[in-house]
Amino acid sequence: MVPPFTAAMLTSSHAHLKGAAVTERPSLSRRHFLASTGAAAGLVALPQAVTTLWRPATSAAADTYPFTLGVASGDPLPDAVVIWTRLAPQPLERAGGMTDEPVPVRWEVSATEDFRRPLRRGTTLAVAAEAHTVHVDVRGLDPHTWYWYRFQAQGEVSAVGRTRTAPARGSIAPVAFAFASCAQYEHGWFTAYRRIAEEDLDVVFHLGDYVYEFAGGDYQAPAGNVRTHAGGELVTLDDYRRRYAQYSTDADLQAAHAAAPWIVTWDDHEVDNNYAAAVPEFTDAAQGNGDEASFLARRAAAYQAYWEHMPLRPENRAVGPDLQLYRGFTYGDTASFSVLDTRQYRTDQPCGDPGPAAGCGEESDPQATLLGQVQAGWLEDRLAASAATWNVLPQQVFMAGTDAEPGGALPDDPRDAGGSDSWDGYRASRHRLLDFVAGRGIENLVVLTGDVHNHCLADLRRDFEDEMSPVLGTELVCTSIASGGDGTDRSAGFERLLPENPHLRYNSNRRGYVSCRADRETLRAEFRVLDHVSTPGAPVRTDAAFVIEAGTARAEPA
Repeated sequence: MVPPFTAAMLTSSHAHLKGAAVTERPSLSRRHFLASTGAAAGLVALPQAVTTLWRPATSAAADTYPFTLGVASGDPLPDAVVIWTRLAPQPLERAGGMTDEPVPVRWEVSATEDFRRPLRRGTTLAVAAEAHTVHVDVRGLDPHTWYWYRFQAQGEVSAVGRTRTAPARGSIAPVAFAFASCAQYEHGWFTAYRRIAEEDLDVVFHLGDYVYEFAGGDYQAPAGNVRTHAGGELVTLDDYRRRYAQYSTDADLQAAHAAAPWIVTWDDHEVDNNYAAAVPEFTDAAQGNGDEASFLARRAAAYQAYWEHMPLRPENRAVGPDLQLYRGFTYGDTASFSVLDTRQYRTDQPCGDPGPAAGCGEESDPQATLLGQVQAGWLEDRLAASAATWNVLPQQVFMAGTDAEPGGALPDDPRDAGGSDSWDGYRASRHRLLDFVAGRGIENLVVLTGDVHNHCLADLRRDFEDEMSPVLGTELVCTSIASGGDGTDRSAGFERLLPENPHLRYNSNRRGYVSCRADRETLRAEFRVLDHVSTPGAPVRTDAAFVIEAGTARAEPA
């Protein structure tokens, strides 16, 4: 049974009024609390047994409270999980309002929400070179177990987060997970994150475009923007740090991070739109893209800021312009998740960028690669060795092939399926992967995709030019959290694709996420949508649901 998500888990220990008392109060239900309060508002419920170490100061001003960006956890293993926070009393100021001095940060992990059973605790240093972020890899935990965690620094106590370890090998426990992508802060409110926090999930996958690099107002939603990015186009480390801080002040995002562990990967906007390895979208010295060296310096800044603000292990930190983000997670014998990076190692997009990946001859170049040789080999090794029922690939860009030539039936947005930035632009890479899956008899392949700002479901065929080709797996594509604004029930671009692409079987252009539950027999995917993000607080509904039965590869309507 999933433990209830209560007020103590998201409210801050910071007393916002000078001299205010911190008192114990009853827990609220998760849904009632999340619907009625922000992630960093109010007072926390602290048990009488809490030691002086964990008592918050009662006289700090609001602009000195260090935990304004909330808490997070991630990369769960059967015996470990990463817990994260950043000290930033003034989030949009340089260095978050911190000095260059290192700050001791105490952390604590408990088996109970009231912290009467602390299991692990320690002290680490938050240093200026890492934006005063904290990444604690907490070891020695029990498999498939809920834990609560919090931090203390400068006399203040953070909000409480909840996390869960992965099941051990041999476990047949089901796994509940959601996946999401594309959260352009200016285009809408992050209500979908709040709805994710309200679900009973073991883990959340974020598939990229967690932040956007554009200057304030440069990227307009169709109906106009509802918020504004602070600052210009992101180029320097300070630029990227401030953008992450701005996004992280959002109460709905904080709620989702505090509710369950996250496993993250990036797409392009964490650096530069449609970049490919060391190649920027455009050559522009003013945007840090003057030559390869200047773009790699920009990429190094972006990768450093990404690691700083994600619940990643210390050993995953960026080294210059490099950061290995592809990695694997096993949830007992139920699911194996192979998280991919389709940005850092790819060759440049073919056929012009952006544009359709057809007709120029470059789209089938056998030397072109989306994953790079090392990552592709790693993925094949994981798939071949997997003993799990479900082989799940969380990744970024549209994998299914699209026939976009008849009638000029391209989607309205070049980010959509059929573009040179997707697997359609790297057909040799797709053929190699799907041929491997077919040749090795890999079963129950499920690909998770973001990027296109649309919900979609697609059959993954060995040969997309042959309608009789066997289905090897299913691609589940999530829409955006906010990018594109409110959206519509259906995308005109996708609707034009459907007649020539019968393997594309569902579409919604609303905002939202996908919620899944996998066990040894089935994987159920529910496509959640919100009717608006231009104003906050939209309810969530399930627009469509599909079930894949183990051994069948193809999803059917639930």
